Amino acid sequence: MVVIRLARSGAKKRPFYNMVVTDSRNRRDGRFVERIGFYNPVAAANENGLVVNAERLAYWQGQGAQLSPTAARLVKGLAKKAA
Repeated sequence: MVVIRLARSGAKKRPFYNMVVTDSRNRRDGRFVERIGFYNPVAAANENGLVVNAERLAYWQGQGAQLSPTAARLVKGLAKKAA
């Protein structure tokens, strides 16, 4: 199954997450098909904390990809901000 989830990177105590499309059997930080955005939980006020390519997200969901619970929460919050 194809899943859209967060892959952690960044330094210790300074997390940074890439939103990736991957096979559910791959490791969290392992191989992925495509990077469709990022989430920076410690972003400063003048920086983008969450960026998602909406076109690619819609494409992958149309192909049957499932959002992880955390990715779904972030995308839902992003949709509320845009509206």
